[in-house]
Amino acid sequence: MELRQLRYFVTVVEEANFTRAAARLHLAQPGLSAQIRQLERELGQQLLDRGGRTITLTEAGAAVLPLAREAIAATERIASTVDEFTGLLRGHVRVGLISGAASEELDMAGVLADFHDDHPQVGISLTEDTSERMLAAVRSGELDIALVGLTGAPLDSGIGVDIVLDVPVVAAVAAHDRAHGKKTTLAALRDQPLICLPRGTGVRGVLEQACATAGFTPNIAFEGAAPPLLLQLAARGLGIAVVPALTDEEAAAFGVRAIPFTDVELRGRLALAWRTDRPAAPAAKVLLGQLRIAMANKH
Repeated sequence: MELRQLRYFVTVVEEANFTRAAARLHLAQPGLSAQIRQLERELGQQLLDRGGRTITLTEAGAAVLPLAREAIAATERIASTVDEFTGLLRGHVRVGLISGAASEELDMAGVLADFHDDHPQVGISLTEDTSERMLAAVRSGELDIALVGLTGAPLDSGIGVDIVLDVPVVAAVAAHDRAHGKKTTLAALRDQPLICLPRGTGVRGVLEQACATAGFTPNIAFEGAAPPLLLQLAARGLGIAVVPALTDEEAAAFGVRAIPFTDVELRGRLALAWRTDRPAAPAAKVLLGQLRIAMANKH
């Protein structure tokens, strides 16, 4: 029995499919199937039921699965301990980022590049997604670190957060719009076409929760992945954009006016999120520390 066979077995169980597992492991499917069958022969028991549309565990497989995961985790802890002792960082760090967050103010690319220069043995992957999906990925262990937008809803007790940006959320209308004054209320948006980030993002969650408290559902006419597109749509008179606060210069550059809310305080909060209920790999721990320092220096 080899450790890699246990890894293959766990991956097939997690994917419930040999094709997906092979793609995830960067193996040919026949080779993966052969390795699993060899493991079953060595153990003298069938671990997987291949009869249905998805792969399921046999009774023996269900008993072996937690032990296989423990063996893999123990091996990773041994490697991490040796790496810490020698001062060498290795492995792979998976980072998530909300769309449109990378900017001069939040220079994620710069931090990752500096980390790579300091620790060339560490692989880094970066993905963009909604905050909701990335928080779920942090919970499941698919991501080590994520920069997410917070809605104000309670977070899983096993997730730690460090808020790196906290700004008001405002309404934005076309600069030539005279139908709206210098201030507005959430209630005034009840029947208005709104322009907002997609579901699963922090600002969208903040807006929907506030509207639910006020007793109505917002009329989202347009969605965009990042605030610049929302502002461009608002500038053309297609609706009212709900976005993080703008400076006068930013508003003028996009051709909009920013209007604060007087009846509610909506906040746009960006935060680094990570698992706190289990030890992080040394590489992820170091990168998280560098991200927290870099972003603290910005604010």
